[in-house]
Amino acid sequence: MSLAVLANILIMVGLLYLLYRFQKQYMPFTRRVFIALGMGVGYGACLQLFYGYPSEILTESISWFNIVGNGYVGLLKMIVVPLVMVSVISAILKLKGAGTLGKISGWILALLMVTVSIAAAIGIISALGFGLSAESITSGVREAARGEQLLSTVTRVENLSIPNMLISLIPSNPFLDMTGARSTSIIGVVIFSAFIGVAVLGLHRKQPEVAGHFERTVEVAHAIVMRIVTMVLRLTPFGILALMTKVVAGSNFTDILQLIQFVIASYAALIAVFVVHLIMVTMVGASPIQFIKKILPVLTFAFTSRSSAGTMPLTIQTLTQRLGVSEGVSNFAASFGTTIGQNGCAGIYPAMLAVMIAPTVGIDPTSLSFIGTLIVTIAIGSFGVAGVGGGATFAALIVLSALGLPVELAGLLISIEPLIDMGRTAVNVSGAITTGFVSGRAMGEVDMETFNSNDSLELDMDAVS
Repeated sequence: MSLAVLANILIMVGLLYLLYRFQKQYMPFTRRVFIALGMGVGYGACLQLFYGYPSEILTESISWFNIVGNGYVGLLKMIVVPLVMVSVISAILKLKGAGTLGKISGWILALLMVTVSIAAAIGIISALGFGLSAESITSGVREAARGEQLLSTVTRVENLSIPNMLISLIPSNPFLDMTGARSTSIIGVVIFSAFIGVAVLGLHRKQPEVAGHFERTVEVAHAIVMRIVTMVLRLTPFGILALMTKVVAGSNFTDILQLIQFVIASYAALIAVFVVHLIMVTMVGASPIQFIKKILPVLTFAFTSRSSAGTMPLTIQTLTQRLGVSEGVSNFAASFGTTIGQNGCAGIYPAMLAVMIAPTVGIDPTSLSFIGTLIVTIAIGSFGVAGVGGGATFAALIVLSALGLPVELAGLLISIEPLIDMGRTAVNVSGAITTGFVSGRAMGEVDMETFNSNDSLELDMDAVS
């Protein structure tokens, strides 16, 4: 290890210690999150300016920063499955019956399909409005290699028919899904947990004593898991600092400037979709300003981590404790929103790519038949898109191959993928939260006193003895 790398690590340790001191002084959690974000941007920019890109010193330094950043994301993923299982089972046991479960699922799935369709339409409008075209993008060595990689992957995607995609949601091996082995593992865990919960509801009528024992066990497990969630989420500012430093320090700004038009068009579409989310919140009688205040910390983490699945514990915590949504609605919205109807990755991105690539094969991207087919394909193809880095590429492959468009051209954007993926992930999570809140309001499952209260999440987050 060189002295330069050691110096970089020591500076990071110093920044982490400063955040720790803020925590010990009971600085509000939200404020610490944004301070960590600012520190990460500032320190990453300094490293970028001092060492340039690419740099061996920068690469080695980032690998050490990953211990904190990727380590935190790993801890979040560690608690996703137990959190979803005990929360879904616990929530179902509190429901009036299995019919309520069907109503919750119906509302959430319907809203996810509506929002991803709107996101696709906005992506199309943005790509056309900015005049984006794959023909104007220069292909280099990295882009060509990425295109070849996508071609080798598309064979697996082409074999996925719509019926097969729907069948893949069924947890034929729930224990395998508990390992996160499939892109649809989270939904598999939700479905399996729902079966357990409904079975216990039925057991109440025949063997109430046995059902009572199980309920108490779930209650204890739920309390323990939520305690672990609280412990892990307290580390959020530290994870954001390391992740943001990595993103800024490891970015190639020369490549970004060459594709700046696509970056601007993408973020214009992402902002427009976020505005749609706020309009939906307003339509159900809630303040969009209050909504933004409550969800900013979770969107900040989603932005820096680029992982909808990793953000899920924070998403559920935000829905229940800050927005006042019931546990049942919160868990189903967060779980389904991680793998179905992702507004950023499965909506905007495939739509923009399809519009850009269509002219290369003689298709008019402004024709109503093309646009209609594209939106329907995106909505259906959004089922089972993994909520981790690379999910957007998988969604794009599904859509492009279904429309007969050359998938290798998607590799032209590899240099700006991380930058775009940050915004896409934040919009994915915003879509899941909006779906949960709007569904909850429609079914009377939102405590508006909690929503309107200015009491923040920090009190719970810092209440660890």
